[in-house]
Amino acid sequence: MNVKRDIYWGWFVVAGAFLVLSVNYGSRYCFGIFVTPMALEYHWSRSVISMAASINILIYAVGGILSGRLLDRMAPKWIMTIGGVITAAAFMLAGFVRTPWQFYLVYGVLCGAGMAGIGVVVSSSYVGKWFIKKRGVALGITTIGIGFGTMVLTPLAGYVVKNYDWQTGFMFLGVVVFSIVIFIPQLMMGRAKPEECGLLPDGEETVKVASNLTGVADSPSLLMMPVLTDSRFWIITTCYTLAIMAEMLAFVHQVPHALENNIGKVVAASSLGIIGAASIFGRFFFGWLSDRIKDAKYSASLGFLFMAAGMLILWKMTTVEHLLFYGLVFGFGYGSLAPMMPILLADRFDRHVLGSAYGVLTFFAAGVGGGLGPIIGGMIYDKFGSYIYAWQFNLLILLIVAFLVLTLKPGGRLHSHN
Repeated sequence: MNVKRDIYWGWFVVAGAFLVLSVNYGSRYCFGIFVTPMALEYHWSRSVISMAASINILIYAVGGILSGRLLDRMAPKWIMTIGGVITAAAFMLAGFVRTPWQFYLVYGVLCGAGMAGIGVVVSSSYVGKWFIKKRGVALGITTIGIGFGTMVLTPLAGYVVKNYDWQTGFMFLGVVVFSIVIFIPQLMMGRAKPEECGLLPDGEETVKVASNLTGVADSPSLLMMPVLTDSRFWIITTCYTLAIMAEMLAFVHQVPHALENNIGKVVAASSLGIIGAASIFGRFFFGWLSDRIKDAKYSASLGFLFMAAGMLILWKMTTVEHLLFYGLVFGFGYGSLAPMMPILLADRFDRHVLGSAYGVLTFFAAGVGGGLGPIIGGMIYDKFGSYIYAWQFNLLILLIVAFLVLTLKPGGRLHSHN
């Protein structure tokens, strides 16, 4: 096909992954919109409701290990399609729950399992297999989908919940997810790696690039033990486990916090959209920066510092203007998370085990860290009747990881990309 010669197919992979991540994370980050109306209708505590988000993220993370390993062995077409259908069904069923355990089963277990098939482990790892020299930009563009989806879906879901009810809001999300994941993976995600199309990463055909492809493609499982016994992997894992814990605490609880500061429902919900919009610039910037500096860890550290600054603003927030400023600053820094995780892994390990390595990282970062975040926020609120201590906790955590990531050592690669 001429299109493959004129436009490297990897960029079509980027476009497909962009759309899949848009619906996955856009729908996930709408959760905070449902907390207050569900609490009012069922008289459930914030901790009880937040537990569903924690279960969702834990199941998503466990599923990421499986989906990541599958991705290293096959194309993601059916992984994504099946995951998307399960996710859509779970959202639709969530509108019919009447008890906490039903909510945990449907939103926590079923939705979390489905999202593992259309999540960042599959999408970003797949993109990472198609690029080496332009990996930062490619992953930056791909993960802009997370911000785009958040920016579009959170105000829409907030509007639906306000003008109809929260049950209709869940149904709306189910329809959106279903409409995208049925055809995008089938159209764009049918090849496991560029070599299956007769191509090389970045669309190049130099000996230098070709040398990166030999000796590893047929035995990716043999390379996972060196990854798991490398201290650099666990430094990366610790940093992103703590950072995502702080991120998810904020995402789930910032809307209720805004409502308690007499900020309107639609504006409060739209603060999530502001984060999504700001993260678009952050995702591209931090990915672009990582391609142009000596070590991507400096780009990662800068992202953590922006998130910490956002927490300081949220801690002191009293007006709508403060909330929107928080969204801009925190969102820009938060935009670094999704591209920098696979970039740091691929820089130090090998693209052929990127799915497996990223799956394990996500288990800890999203499963443990992200799972703890929402429930910690709920517990702090239930104990103190305020979120102030939660934002102070987040600020400290993010400052710690901003410095910890700088201890990452380069060199000693399992397989050189340079």
